[in-house]
This record gives sequence, structure tokens and C-alpha cells, in this order.
Amino acid sequence: MPLSRRTRAARKRKRRMDRADNDLSAAEWTALKTAWAGCAYCGATGTPLQKDCVQALSRGGRYTLDNIVPACGSCNASKCNAEVTAWLRRKRLDERAFLLRHVEVNAQLAQRFGREAG
Repeated sequence: MPLSRRTRAARKRKRRMDRADNDLSAAEWTALKTAWAGCAYCGATGTPLQKDCVQALSRGGRYTLDNIVPACGSCNASKCNAEVTAWLRRKRLDERAFLLRHVEVNAQLAQRFGREAG
């Protein structure tokens, strides 16, 4: 029986995840959600947040403290594996505010968790 498209995509994603350097701890994820206080892209609050790679796994990104941001389901699905700045422009979101906040949050959390800010 042939595999469904969804199953093939899930397997491909799992292989990509297994190859990547994925060292984001549960404590780091909690700190990221607290620091951003909502979706990193649109600012939505009161909605479940998902881990989104600023640089997509398919583009060489990793599940690490400096590459993950909390995103609402809508932003995460919309961004898919797009390059973040182009996607922010296309969605008419504040690219500059996101980038400045991303650098600020990364610096704070890198210091807190004893890592180099990327």
C-alpha cells in the first residue's frame, strides 16, 4: 500500500530533524515563550504557541535557542519554510521590530543559559 503524502512528508521531516543539531531544552523553550509573551511575529496572545525555526530546517536551520521563536499556529503555517524577512514583508508585519526583538531576546537568553548569542 503506497504511503500518503502526509506520511511521506512526516518521515522526511523526521529524517531532517534527526540530522540537525537540535539542542533546545524544555527550560529554554519555556524561557522563549515568556520572553516573547506571545507570537514572535504577530504578537498574538492567548493562543497555543508552536516552535518555529526562524531559518527553516529545510534551509539549514536548527532547533537551537537562537533559531527558535514562539509562533501562533496561523503564522507558523503561513511562514512554512519561507525566509523570515521576505515573509514578514509579504504579510506586512513589522520586520524591523521583529529583528530587533529577536536579537534582544537571544542576547538575554544566551547570557541566562550560558551560551553564545548567534
